[in-house]
Amino acid sequence: MRYYIGSKPDNASFYQQNIRRHWEIENKLHWALDVDFQEDADRKRNKNAVQNFPLANKVALNILKNDQTKNISIRRKMNIAALDLNCLLVLMKF
Repeated sequence: MRYYIGSKPDNASFYQQNIRRHWEIENKLHWALDVDFQEDADRKRNKNAVQNFPLANKVALNILKNDQTKNISIRRKMNIAALDLNCLLVLMKF
């Protein structure tokens, strides 16, 4: 059970909907980063790497999500881009 303090005199269902909406968005982002980029299995210890790699993963995820050339999964787009330089350049818009 969690308790929340708010300044608005709304009822509990208002807070319940907003809290669930917030966690739904958070979970979708972290699920994609964990499944496609295996962030939970990451073992980096260097301070700079620990800060920079999650940022790079989020940038890469946004690039892959915004790609409209093929209607395929993020993982498949990653694999194709890793094997084909032309596809990678199209994703990077060079």
